[in-house]
Amino acid sequence: MDKKIVRRNVLQELGATAAEITELLHYNKNVFHREDNAETLSFPLSDEPFVAAWEKYALEAKSKGVYATLRENLVQFQFPIHEGISATEGYKAVVNAGKDLTAGEAGLHFEKSELLDLVIHSSSAGKIPLIITRHRNDFVSLVRALAMKNEPQPIPDSMGALIISGYNNWGRVRDYRRMWEGKERKWGGENWQQEFRRLIPQKELYQDRFIILSNGFYSAVQASELGISSEEWREASLVIRREHECAHYFTRRVFSSMRNNMLDELIADYMGITAAMKTYRADWFLRFVGLEDFPLHRAGGRINNYRGTPPLSAGAFEILKQLVKASAERLEIFHRRFRDKIDLPGGRTKMLLALAQLTLEELASSESELLIETNLDTMTRGRMEA
Repeated sequence: MDKKIVRRNVLQELGATAAEITELLHYNKNVFHREDNAETLSFPLSDEPFVAAWEKYALEAKSKGVYATLRENLVQFQFPIHEGISATEGYKAVVNAGKDLTAGEAGLHFEKSELLDLVIHSSSAGKIPLIITRHRNDFVSLVRALAMKNEPQPIPDSMGALIISGYNNWGRVRDYRRMWEGKERKWGGENWQQEFRRLIPQKELYQDRFIILSNGFYSAVQASELGISSEEWREASLVIRREHECAHYFTRRVFSSMRNNMLDELIADYMGITAAMKTYRADWFLRFVGLEDFPLHRAGGRINNYRGTPPLSAGAFEILKQLVKASAERLEIFHRRFRDKIDLPGGRTKMLLALAQLTLEELASSESELLIETNLDTMTRGRMEA
């Protein structure tokens, strides 16, 4: 049967009106596609060009310390968090144009800089740098500096991780210039400004991706709500966040998509929960997104952040909540039944790919188990080691 008809039938069974069906078919459209077959890829993927620079930073950090190393290489660390700072000429010259800092700025303040860590993490999508802090206020400072132009923008309590993409690394530009000037002295040629204009379209030579992580309670859920100790929950939260963000990195590299969408969140949390707890807990996921008292949703729960643009209507949002709950519960049943297969080498990567081929309607349907199993069985041709 045509996939769209199956999806429409599921929505009708949940009580969606014709208008709500139209909304949800659009919201839940699967965008995880490639021109070639994802199952033929070799995993882990080769590292992106920026990884080499960050491996150098991680090595330097062992002797200089993480804070000193990052301040030397990430220009935002040269400025404090201050309202309006991104509009100043000094900030724009350094951050936007790569000029050397001339004024004596205070620099980015950390309350506990000794708790900063820099790790190069191996994932199915290749290595990815992690900047980790175990102090909440320092996490907020990192996000404001690296994602909000050092402006004191509000950070939701439920945020404990962020993947930064398209980061202009002026340190890599300087390294490129030194290499180019060395060749120029030997071979002769054009001036640096001309070469810089040629460099700009080659974003892989100077733009980076990395992840900022904290070990605060995941989704602002308290350890007592899960029946485990605070220490255990903090460590589990760090793993969940790491694997959650790595799942987004995976879909970005493999499918060129990384969205604010509940399918993406279901998959990413599945990867995080199973990595941290060695099993999947639908009740945990539902609590993380604010659906622990379904059909009610908690104010401030993560699901409120994923209503789409433009936002789903109130009626369509109620149907979305049903889809999310049913998908999570059916996914838990599947994981428990096929855990041995998923735990094999490469199994988690195959499972991510299998889930990425489906929609929330399919995952919530009575055919969910068969659909996931069929997809999982097709993910056998790639050399999956992660």
